[in-house]
Amino acid sequence: MKCYIGNILTVNKNNEVAHYLVEENGKIIYVGNELPEQYKNAEMIALDKKALIPSFCDTHQHFASFSTFFAGLNVMDAVSNAEISQMIKDFVKKSTAKTLIAFGASPYSVKERRLISRAELDAVCPDKEIMVVKYDGHACIVNTKLLNKMDSKVRNLRGYHPDTGEMNQEAFFQFSNYISSSLSLIDLVKNMQNAVDFYAEHGIGMIHTVSGVGFPMNLDITFEKLFAKGLENGFQIRVFPQPMNIKTALSRKLPRIGGCFESALDGCFGSMDAAMNEPYSNTEDKGILYYSDERVIDFCKEANRAGLQIELHAIGDKAFDQATKALKAALDDYPRDDHRHGIIHDCLPTEAGIKICADYNIQLPMQSAFINWKQEPDEYLESIMGKDRLSKLNPINTFRKNGIVVSFGSDAPCTSPDPIVWIDRAVNNPNENERISVQDALRMCTYNGYYTTFDEKDRGSLEIGKTADMVILSENPYTIDKSELQNLRVEKLILSGKEYRSCKESVIKTVVRGIISDSAY
Repeated sequence: MKCYIGNILTVNKNNEVAHYLVEENGKIIYVGNELPEQYKNAEMIALDKKALIPSFCDTHQHFASFSTFFAGLNVMDAVSNAEISQMIKDFVKKSTAKTLIAFGASPYSVKERRLISRAELDAVCPDKEIMVVKYDGHACIVNTKLLNKMDSKVRNLRGYHPDTGEMNQEAFFQFSNYISSSLSLIDLVKNMQNAVDFYAEHGIGMIHTVSGVGFPMNLDITFEKLFAKGLENGFQIRVFPQPMNIKTALSRKLPRIGGCFESALDGCFGSMDAAMNEPYSNTEDKGILYYSDERVIDFCKEANRAGLQIELHAIGDKAFDQATKALKAALDDYPRDDHRHGIIHDCLPTEAGIKICADYNIQLPMQSAFINWKQEPDEYLESIMGKDRLSKLNPINTFRKNGIVVSFGSDAPCTSPDPIVWIDRAVNNPNENERISVQDALRMCTYNGYYTTFDEKDRGSLEIGKTADMVILSENPYTIDKSELQNLRVEKLILSGKEYRSCKESVIKTVVRGIISDSAY
């Protein structure tokens, strides 16, 4: 039995702050301001200026992709393509992999103001296949060796640009699928173990992963499910299969479906293929809807009637309208009281779409890390959409005022999974009209995330009877100056009452345990 004393931020219905929390056998058995006599022999843990909060939940990311890229070369912090070239040159010398992966290239954060090119990749990596994935996860640049390997499969696809080596849209998906299918499943699981340890360092106790990214027979979905069930340290994973075929979920007994890639309705701002109701600035281009309204509605109706929870990727306002109309049509066709359907990203919503979300209880897993994002800065966004649309991006407070459940996620590997960043960006948003309170931001990182996948009855707030999934922060976010939020540190992740233990072990042990386990996933 342990008793935590100090700043207990419960994130319960009333956002109460308690002075004592008692945990026993992985469960919270007392929360309050007076310690009852029967708990006074417990091990006492003084928090002092620190704070105890519920563990964080990342409500949208690509676990297999992040795990793979996390094992590769991260170039997000490079300030020039010359620096990226040198990083790749050094990486080539160290790596024994047949195909190399770098991630995080952005034309907006390097001095050349363009993506690294195929020619530049050939200069430092002529003899191994290499794919440099753009920061938004929707495009890549490949060298000649990899292009030659894939040319016959991609040359007639949308997004094929052999001169520069840049591949986006359907051409990018083919390259992504190739990289995924070239990985051994043993390496994939090892990469997943390393990734989970990284999440834990940032206080994340649960992730929602969208899966199905090119492995034969969607083996990544199967392995993520087995991996999730095989963990023994209390870390939680909820798997969303991305293919728009409900059999993919039903055959694996998964209660949810949707995400990005195959169930993405549009692209992204970085490649100017997010679907817009009005053209991008100084062009007639409105981006791309990947599917017709009829196709999306039919999918949503089928999935909703099958009892599945649905999530759809929508970044541009036209895609947001398509998503809201499709979910509305599905719920009008077959009403369900507690469906928890959601729309991911929600970067540029419309008033009509917001009303549908409010009326039909559609929840929104957003990325507050996109606010004031180095890889996609406001000056770039203003240049492609103008000041008016820029002011309407990521309207977290607008959603909150309309009673819509908002949760936060990283969209990893697009941004690094770091809930402290999510809180800071949401509270200190440069757009003052869309700023929210620290209390609301913390709820969106914790309780609302667990709510999204029906896990709030057991996790997400510090209340009697719930699992003791908790984080100790270096200071109390409710009382420090808002400008100091970015300096908060996660000091400890506690899952089921125990300090987080690394999940690195034999791959076979993890998989076998996953096969026989009946735990949630």
